[in-house]
Amino acid sequence: MFSLDGTTALVIGIANENSIAYGCAAALKDRGAKLAITYLNDKARPHVEPLAERLGAEIVMPLDVRDEAQAEALFAEITTRWGRLDTLLHSIAFAPREDLHGRVVDCSAEGFGMAMDVSVHSFLRLIRRSEPLMPDGGTCMTVSFQGSTRVVEHYNVMGPVKAALEAAVRYAAAELGPAGISVHALSPGPLKTRAASGIAAFDELLEAAASRAPTHHLATIEDVGAYCAFLASREAANVTGGVHLIDGGYGIVG
Repeated sequence: MFSLDGTTALVIGIANENSIAYGCAAALKDRGAKLAITYLNDKARPHVEPLAERLGAEIVMPLDVRDEAQAEALFAEITTRWGRLDTLLHSIAFAPREDLHGRVVDCSAEGFGMAMDVSVHSFLRLIRRSEPLMPDGGTCMTVSFQGSTRVVEHYNVMGPVKAALEAAVRYAAAELGPAGISVHALSPGPLKTRAASGIAAFDELLEAAASRAPTHHLATIEDVGAYCAFLASREAANVTGGVHLIDGGYGIVG
């Protein structure tokens, strides 16, 4: 099995033990990576800190991606503690509830802008901060969904947002490839996470996905974590710019 011994990873987006980010953090840790984990705010802190302790995270700090001072403090700590960063995982997305539950054409400019900033541009900002800490190469990953390329009922404005995120992955991969930094989007099928619970009728989407997938199984956070850990390894150093489907084949079914 490939090893991540001695590598360092920043994981953003853990809300609870069902989070995709938690599955990825656990897989990275199991293969030897040292972890830095963030929590959104004081409300989230009591839920995330015990998980960070369980994972043996060396750095646990707050990060609201819209707060540049918090980002500056986080990367200053990573620089002081480790002097480098090998892996960045960005697993966050947000749209105001009223915009998420309405038609795309009715989405407010403010809501659309906030969704794009938190879900897409924050990834680019984090890559920009990570790049100087990856002089020998590294891996940057985010999380997408098939609603980026086809209409998924009730996914609404997050479809265009995820499409933009995947385009950002491709351009960042092209720009950072010469420096040995790979950029990826992990795209699991429907998963029952806290973030997904904000999408209307999501339980029906889960049932439909499981019945239509060739394996008849939904992906798990462990499935996503295993793929994340592989992409973080040197064995995957020549893989970049892709949207990686981890969905039991759901994405190939018409």
